[in-house]
Amino acid sequence: MAGDKPALRYVAYAGIVLCLGMMAVGSWFLYRTWTFLNIPPEDPGRDVRFVIEPGQHFLTIARGLKEERLISDVKQFLAYAQDKQLTEKVKAGEFLLNTGWLPDRVLTTITSTPGILHRFTVREGLTWWQVADLVQEAGLGTYEEFDAAVHDPKLLAQFNIPADSAEGYLFPETYMLTRARENSAHSVAEMMVREFFKNAEAALGEKLPDPEKLHKLVILASIVEKETGDPSERPAIAGVYVNRLNRPMRLQADPTIIYGLGPSFNGNLRQSDLLDASNPYNTYQHDGLPPGPICSPGRAALAAAAHPEDHGYVFFVAKGDGTHHFSKTLREHNDAVGRYQKWGRNRKDYTSQKREE
Repeated sequence: MAGDKPALRYVAYAGIVLCLGMMAVGSWFLYRTWTFLNIPPEDPGRDVRFVIEPGQHFLTIARGLKEERLISDVKQFLAYAQDKQLTEKVKAGEFLLNTGWLPDRVLTTITSTPGILHRFTVREGLTWWQVADLVQEAGLGTYEEFDAAVHDPKLLAQFNIPADSAEGYLFPETYMLTRARENSAHSVAEMMVREFFKNAEAALGEKLPDPEKLHKLVILASIVEKETGDPSERPAIAGVYVNRLNRPMRLQADPTIIYGLGPSFNGNLRQSDLLDASNPYNTYQHDGLPPGPICSPGRAALAAAAHPEDHGYVFFVAKGDGTHHFSKTLREHNDAVGRYQKWGRNRKDYTSQKREE
């Protein structure tokens, strides 16, 4: 039996060593975890713009954060996020993070904030290609990507737009957006169309009509938008075009011709352009409304098209101060043209837009 004592002592020693080893490992693990949670990757820290794409896996995001020295350990960050049940809560977008932040702040920022928001303003009366230029300038996608989005059959079908483009449905508004996202141009187009339908019902003051009737209303509203210098005249101008459509008389709206000439129009509308019947948007040569909207109308123009002023005017001419003279007869209109256009355009203060008081 005495011979068993060394063996027992060996087992005891081994047990003690094992316990000490486990304690050491546990201590090392606890220290490593404490260090990860309480010591930033860099001190002092530096700002880093970090982009998270839609649908990106959390492990990929964590690796990217590690590469940018925004976290010090991928596996621990993943475990920390899993413990807080936040791995599926990450927002897509662009974030301003700092290498001097602790993991909790990094995780909170990418899961509970929208990221960096950029002001993106689209004013009333712009064509889709003018909006595409703005999208590209704002870093929200390329011109070509926005072009493809505006003409995407799936997007048009999604919103029941009876046309080959979303022209007229890109609602003019100031948006706060994140940039540098995959397919962001398509997201911008879809967001603008959604905004249109959200505002259209309010502008009309009633339930939206069927897609075909709504499309005609948008076409009329887009012409009213382009022809109006003084916002208060929108209902009156809408009334003129409704009266012409009911006569019937051709609309004879210069902005429709210009739209048909496309992005290459140089600002000089020639007599040959007015006579060009090959331009489907030439309302001097073709009856009725043009084939589609010619710009993005705002709420006021939509409301005017839906509720035009009831009057007998069928002509109007710019007076040079942003307002128009309305006429019921061709003789009165010709007199007004002579009064305001032939000599008025030589005035230094002549303008097509009403001046702000």
